Formats: sequence, structure tokens, C-alpha cells
Amino acid sequence: MTASPLAEVMAGLDVVGARRELVAVGGTLEPAALRAAYRAGCFPWPTPGDDEEGLLRWARRASRRERLPVVPGDDPTTPWVSPEPRAVLLLDQLRVSRSLRRRLRASGWHASVDEAFDDVVAGCAARDGTWITGRMRAAYGALHREGGAHSVEVWDGDRLVGGLYGVRTGAVFSGESMFHREDDASKVALVALVGRMREGGLRLLDTQQETGHMTSLGQVVVARRDYVEAVHRLRDVPTHLPRGRRPVSELLPA
Repeated sequence: MTASPLAEVMAGLDVVGARRELVAVGGTLEPAALRAAYRAGCFPWPTPGDDEEGLLRWARRASRRERLPVVPGDDPTTPWVSPEPRAVLLLDQLRVSRSLRRRLRASGWHASVDEAFDDVVAGCAARDGTWITGRMRAAYGALHREGGAHSVEVWDGDRLVGGLYGVRTGAVFSGESMFHREDDASKVALVALVGRMREGGLRLLDTQQETGHMTSLGQVVVARRDYVEAVHRLRDVPTHLPRGRRPVSELLPA
């Protein structure tokens, strides 16, 4: 299979040496392009809105001003970013509060992997000003069907009450977004993800940017250089995310 233009550009992209978080513009959101981006330590972050001409002007100015690589492809406006610093969660540093322990013990919920990917992405996108555009939903859906993107679902009976989705790159999982319809359901999804990561041989959870919500769960920040070096070490490690619906009460830490 011929490599995509973005894959070829990303193979030689100096993400660590980029002056700012924005490291390239343009390209395509096909699965091969997304895989190459995550392997390089970056990801797409489109701007919501339908002002195509305005986005084109922004992309041209950014590429000239920042001397950014312009990736050939069908969307010249896509920004590719690599945060500095990078927010991550080390699996053994996950914090489960007393209130979250009570939720795990008493909710009666179940968690699963890859049972309702499209529904999870739709739940994550159901907010004002979302960056999860229709094109992004289609792109990650295609990557999911190829085995590169995964969802974690939290169920109250047959009702989806929360979840998250992201991209698996060897032993690294890059969380893209999460949502909840019941209190703590997104936190439960994260605890379920960490448990399945441990079971499947994954080692690092990329949370991209620092937030108060994730910091309360044990998120830390590291230098972009350190994150990219870790990705290079871990991106070819064989791993899997175990599937099957399980009671969240089984997730209670010792």
C-alpha cells in the first residue's frame, strides 16, 4: 500500500523542534494519516465553523509565519498540534477518590470496549463549540473500523451513560474526548480504560492537555521531548484492549 502524503511528511517531521504547538497544516484525515500523526506525537485539532475561506487564509498565514510544513491533501486547513508540555497519566498513578469508589461499588453499572464507538463519539460531540466536526467523526470512525481507534462505554442496563474514545498506538493510548450523562460516568470510563490498558499491555495514557478534571485523577505534565521519545519507544509494542461487558464494581482498587 502506498503511504499517504501525510505519512511521508510525518516520518520526517521534527515535532520536538517545532517552535509552537502547531507543527503542520493541511493533509487528509484518512486512517493512514491519523496513524502517522499519532506515531509522530501529534494529532489534528480542527477549528469548528464553516468559514472555509477564513480557515484557508489562516492556514496560509500560519504556514508562512511559523514556517510550518504544508501537507498535501484534500484539506489544506487541518491543524496538526503537539502540546508543550504534554499531559499524560501514568497507569500506576491513577487516583480514585472515595466518592468515585462509592460510585464503582454501588452504581450497578457495566463497562465495555468497542461496543458503541459511534454513539460514544456522538456523545462527546454533543456540546457547544465542539471541535469534533462531522469530518472528524467520520475519520475516527474509519480508523476504528481498521482497529486503530477504540471506545469505552459505561452502561446503566442498556442505557449509555458515559464513555470516552481515543487512539491506540502500540503501548500508548491517546484519549480524545469523554462525556457523561450521569455523575462520574466519564471518570468510571477512565478507570475502566486504565484497567483494560494494564490487562492488554499498554503503558502510557496520553491526555494531551492539562485539565482540572484529569489532574484530580492523577494527570501530570511532561516535556514534549520526553513524550515523543516515549512514543517512539512504545509505538511498535504489540498490545490489545480486552473487550466484553464487565461490572464496574470489579474496578475497585485494592
